[in-house]
Amino acid sequence: MKRRQFIRQAIATSLAAALAAPKHAMAGPPGAAQRHDGDTITLFLAGDVMTGRAIDQVLPHAGSPRIFEPYSSSALDYLRLAERASGAIPRPVDFDYIWGEALAVLSAAAPAARIINLETAVTRRGQPWPRKGIQYRMHPDNIPCLTAAAIDCCVLANNHVLDWGYPGFEETLDSLSGAGLSVAGAGPDLESAQAPATLALPGDGRLRVLACGLQNSGIPAAWAATAARPGVNLLPDLSRATVSRISAAIAARRKPGDIVMISIHWGGNWGYEIPPDHRRFAHALIDAAAADIVHGHSSHHPIGIEVYRGRPIMYGCGDLIDDYEGISGHASYRHDLALLYLVTLDRGTGELRRLEMVPMQRSRFRLVHASAGDRQWLQRVLDRECRQLQARVAGSGNDTLQLQWR
Repeated sequence: MKRRQFIRQAIATSLAAALAAPKHAMAGPPGAAQRHDGDTITLFLAGDVMTGRAIDQVLPHAGSPRIFEPYSSSALDYLRLAERASGAIPRPVDFDYIWGEALAVLSAAAPAARIINLETAVTRRGQPWPRKGIQYRMHPDNIPCLTAAAIDCCVLANNHVLDWGYPGFEETLDSLSGAGLSVAGAGPDLESAQAPATLALPGDGRLRVLACGLQNSGIPAAWAATAARPGVNLLPDLSRATVSRISAAIAARRKPGDIVMISIHWGGNWGYEIPPDHRRFAHALIDAAAADIVHGHSSHHPIGIEVYRGRPIMYGCGDLIDDYEGISGHASYRHDLALLYLVTLDRGTGELRRLEMVPMQRSRFRLVHASAGDRQWLQRVLDRECRQLQARVAGSGNDTLQLQWR
């Protein structure tokens, strides 16, 4: 089910009710073994980070709460739902508030780069995209909520970056650039949307982040960037020809020592099934395009992970930050739970050495450590899904989850 369908179904009931009334493992503390030893490099990856709407309302520079949704006209409705579910949320909160206990995890892990899928426009301008139904935006002056977590790169190839039209998109790009944040997957024309972000790694290495999206994630066809129009790097299909185009773009820019990540916004929001064509495409990106990481997102909850030819394929990382607390529906997926992904690669070969996942819970718009019971639930569910992909997920003595593979 797409995000728009989810909101229509869930908020119709929730708002009405609420407002009316070989095996690889790690030891030691989270992230302790992740520091770069010269032979490996660790990256922090996240799924969807949505800092607009009600989250924007609790940050220091709240924009207009006016929204244009079928069942609500104010972002404050979502704030009230969250408070009914979890308790009062202070206003305004500090910029680092939403990251909560995740900041200490990231500090200990000291990843060489931090990449998220930023699923909101960052603008005061523009008009809601016609007939889209859901539009997210964050006030540009609230960008310190991203830099507070030292985010390096925001993937923008998703179904919300143009929610406020081309003027809003232009301000989004300007705002992120002005804050020193790299972007990938969207731009003022097709060439820039297809161009990978380049992040310097310790030593002489580089991380190249190429981002793209599919219409099955809810990206409107009209958002596709062209030579004369801004937009996202929207893939026409998952064919061999598409793989060849991506492969050629990577080969033209790749230098020895580069680590290449392909970030894809694809698939629906709910369910664990991975479409066969997604698997085929991910494998082809590794075989033909020599990708070192395939970073998938769009699913609201984490789904299976595969290690193919020594490269991790994260088919859906799940939401990390959003304002969905208190919205009913899909309880079996435990949407309140999230994962921080710490991916450690061999610097020489690009092969996966460790993949550690730190379970978190969203509570009062803030990330806190998941309880022991919730960690165990996540471990069981992810292990079940990863077994189908010839991998395992095990718990550890340091409250993290570890991917295991042959």
